[in-house]
Amino acid sequence: MKNELLNRFTRYVQIWSTSDSDKADSGRQPSTNCQFDFANVLSDEMNKIGIQNVQVTEHCYIYGNIPATKGFESVEPLCLLAHIDTVEEVSGQNVKPIVRENCKNEKIVLDSGDILDPAFDKDLAEAIKNGETIITSDGNTLLGADDKAGVAEIMTAVEEILKKNIPHGKIEIVFSPDEETGHGMDNVPLNLIESKKAYTVDGGHIGELETECFNAYKSEIVFTGKSKHTGSARPDMVNAISMAASFLNNLPKNEAPETTDGMQGFFAPMTVEGTIETAKVCLFLRDFGKTGMTRRKMMVENLAKMTASLFGGKVEVTHTFQYENMKEKLDANPSVVANLVEAYRKAGVEPKFVPIRGGTDGSRLTEIGIPTPNIFTGGHNYHSRTEWASLEQMEKAAEILVNLVSKN
Repeated sequence: MKNELLNRFTRYVQIWSTSDSDKADSGRQPSTNCQFDFANVLSDEMNKIGIQNVQVTEHCYIYGNIPATKGFESVEPLCLLAHIDTVEEVSGQNVKPIVRENCKNEKIVLDSGDILDPAFDKDLAEAIKNGETIITSDGNTLLGADDKAGVAEIMTAVEEILKKNIPHGKIEIVFSPDEETGHGMDNVPLNLIESKKAYTVDGGHIGELETECFNAYKSEIVFTGKSKHTGSARPDMVNAISMAASFLNNLPKNEAPETTDGMQGFFAPMTVEGTIETAKVCLFLRDFGKTGMTRRKMMVENLAKMTASLFGGKVEVTHTFQYENMKEKLDANPSVVANLVEAYRKAGVEPKFVPIRGGTDGSRLTEIGIPTPNIFTGGHNYHSRTEWASLEQMEKAAEILVNLVSKN
């Protein structure tokens, strides 16, 4: 299974499938046509290994299923999910995966000059100590383990189940587009999905089992100023860019992504653009609690209004819901997580319950009534040029998937 997993993963990461947030926000799905390229590769492969009812929807979801083996038709079906897109902040085109077997390096120097230093990365230090196979890009792109590691693990596990005729209930597989844009479940084909429980494979370090995530909103703040020739601006000009800059500068410095961890929420400036007359700020608001999220939205509104008043301009604030913490609904369906814990331990992996400082497609699925915890992939340093994955950790994730669906 290990070689198949490596070959599959290194092949997948070389297929360009970057998504586009602006296009996704405008309602386009998939947000990029290149996601169809990956979808078509996967659908062909799914057909070849014996998955049934394979189809690519008009919105680029890939669906397939494996009927229950004889005698296990009454077993409750389950769905496995991963996403096919990669984040847009770092290039995902022309990825060149580099495989370092039995890695013992004190430091890993990429072709780009970027350095992976175990002295500052405890997960990497652990992997190197164990002599694991480390996979990176050449440093000029991201690797794409988020979430092509998850896709490869699902495909490899399913192929193993079919090859070895391992008894199981019905298995459904869904690969989604545009997860990185926050729109991964916008057009999920619920009409095709029979399962009442699901599992995303979109986590990080070995052992992580995620059952809670942020509550998430996107806030758009539009400042309106008054344009005038800069040579005669006084006293009439109101600079919207200056308002946006002041607003951003007054956000709490200790509540930013780079200054928080664990259960702490944050305000994350994502984009800022504009002119003297109009400037727009996009913020991501994240908090594990609903009360905390209410506070964050009010703080944004009050700060925006105060800033506009100080400069003599105008402002409009729009909050858009993205996803909610899945913990409450997963707690109400304990067997979904209990089955996964059993699969971890059967593979010799002790589950570590950690909160997701983000969200997954499982967040949205849980919200609409299909409880969906998240499984680690063995990928690390997501959304960066120093992204890396451990083949041995990926293999354990695939083994856990086999255990999860096995009914021996």
